[in-house]
Amino acid sequence: MTGAFEILVPGIQTTVQDLPGRTGLWGVGVPPSGAWDDLSFGLANRAVGNPAGAAGLEAVLRGPKLRVLTDAVICVTGAATAATLDGVAVTPGHPTPVAAGQVLDLGPARGPGLRSYLAVRGGLSVPAALGSAATFLLGGFGGHEGRALAKGDILHAGTLVAAEPSEVLLPELTGDWQLRVVPGPHGAPEHLSEEGIAELFAAQWRVDHRADRTGVRLAGPSPRWARSDGGDAGLHPSNIHDSAYPVGGIMISGDTPVIVGPDGPSLGGFVVAAVVIRADRWKLAQARPGDRIRLVPVAPEDADAANEDHRARLAGQQPRPRPVTVRDGRRPAPLAELPADGDRPTLTVRRAGDHHALVEAGPAALDLAVRLRIHLLAGALAGDDRIVEAVEGVRSLLLAVDERRLPLPALAELVAAAWAGLPDPRTVELTAREVTMPIAFDDPSVHEAMARYQSGVRPDAPWCPDNVEFIRRINGLDRRGDVFDIVRSAAYLVVGLGDVYLGAPVAVPLDPRHRLVTTKYNPPRTWTPANAVGIGGVYLCVYGMEGPGGYQLVGRTVPVWRYDPDSTDPPWLLRQFDVLRFTPVTPQRLVELRADIASGRSTLETRPVTLRLADLLDTADAAAFTARRAEAFAAERDRWAAQALSADGPAGAGAFGERAQQQPVGAA
Repeated sequence: MTGAFEILVPGIQTTVQDLPGRTGLWGVGVPPSGAWDDLSFGLANRAVGNPAGAAGLEAVLRGPKLRVLTDAVICVTGAATAATLDGVAVTPGHPTPVAAGQVLDLGPARGPGLRSYLAVRGGLSVPAALGSAATFLLGGFGGHEGRALAKGDILHAGTLVAAEPSEVLLPELTGDWQLRVVPGPHGAPEHLSEEGIAELFAAQWRVDHRADRTGVRLAGPSPRWARSDGGDAGLHPSNIHDSAYPVGGIMISGDTPVIVGPDGPSLGGFVVAAVVIRADRWKLAQARPGDRIRLVPVAPEDADAANEDHRARLAGQQPRPRPVTVRDGRRPAPLAELPADGDRPTLTVRRAGDHHALVEAGPAALDLAVRLRIHLLAGALAGDDRIVEAVEGVRSLLLAVDERRLPLPALAELVAAAWAGLPDPRTVELTAREVTMPIAFDDPSVHEAMARYQSGVRPDAPWCPDNVEFIRRINGLDRRGDVFDIVRSAAYLVVGLGDVYLGAPVAVPLDPRHRLVTTKYNPPRTWTPANAVGIGGVYLCVYGMEGPGGYQLVGRTVPVWRYDPDSTDPPWLLRQFDVLRFTPVTPQRLVELRADIASGRSTLETRPVTLRLADLLDTADAAAFTARRAEAFAAERDRWAAQALSADGPAGAGAFGERAQQQPVGAA
């Protein structure tokens, strides 16, 4: 029996999702998406006899009303406790036959819980986008036409049947949540103080109203830091050189913890103090604004046992009762530590949750020779299918594994062996591309973003009203136009993709004399135009899509992402270790060029180049430039002190300002 349904009322936000979502694309800024409450979603599918990952519906707060067009079997789970069929209550977790002409209403999520799920026997039939039926709203692809459902949409069931329907036992929803976490990969004493770590796990947190599928912001005490700033990575102590986030990672953006969701950013510049274990991530989908959360640190072996129980529950088996054993908040010992050996820098492999490891090389500084070694390490590990994600950062590599096939200690041994076997970078030549991109300096859209920020977020910020003037001042330049001259003259090496999202590059000038340094917005902008060009710390980024942001804006360029479901070409247009150069154009000409790139009528201008380690090293006279920049930076901070301003934002402000629903909480 396969069904079909017409959407009568779409609900607040109803999307098609599946499991496990998209895999293998985290390294270019494509999140997994998929059903956030994988437990409720998987149990709904099992109830109707589907494989656990078959496509179904996820609804937020108010579910949809559907007319049944052909007979089917359905199951509702999650927060759908008010669901009705022709006005008669539907039992959650129970397979329910529905007949043509009946009306199914998932109803409101009155609480506890926030998200409702609907499974249809056979699964929903929608085309795969980048390997999954999951909807990624911010990217505009997947699910039903890449969007939330609307009145009049027709959905059809497929034929993904694995078993006979059977009733399932659903998890209890609450307003008080315990989230088991593995501490680290960042922590004390490098980033947070010992007292700060203890307070993170002792505090009772509340879910902020600014929470969605990109991440859950927590309201509570401000972190206690072990340092005053992030060095070249940024002025705030939460800033680090760009590093990848695992889903469930608790990144501390400014002074605000944000738990990365299934539509969250893959790469960014903030400390990750702990990671929610896979077995508890479903709770984040059901946590309502105002709900209470406690972060419970557990040992890795306890996380592994909990995840086995989670898998058993999805398979219809009763999990064994296990007490929650609270550990102290110290990070587990590193999985591997390799000392420096000649020109080879130190290497540390740390757990980043229960199935990720974060590999970090060298000191916490920008070193392009270290970045090249990370790139070579990623290449050396690329052929192992037990490693399901590999995301390169500036001095780090985040690896996700199938932990049942490759436990994290075994991964660390693999990484250590590969690291020892890397060639001397001085002998390596990389075949790369020089990519020339148009840029409209002072584009009207970036000035609109600055004006919105000044009027609606933080009028007294040191970077208001003009980001370019702020960059000039903080770098000791004579003229505003000097900022544009440097950006135009520089050759930028792409050292990360997906910051933030969809192939967006983070790049650094090859010549240190071109490394303008800034602080990031705090709180961030609530709106940034797609493909705005900004500078934060010493890094330049191109925003892959519209959303919030924190880099100081200088102009706008063409799209770096072009998704065509009929094309076999990858939608990301840039690659690691591309060399970017910018050519100024007028805003009017940029409008034409943007349309040409977006439509496929033209593409980015490229030519092959060969990169050698000597191209990546500092020039001899960079020290004088760096010293002058440091003096200007110090003078700017003195000016802030005299005027009672701060790069950290107003008291109590976190790293994120107000934003529209379904804008990413992680702001670059």
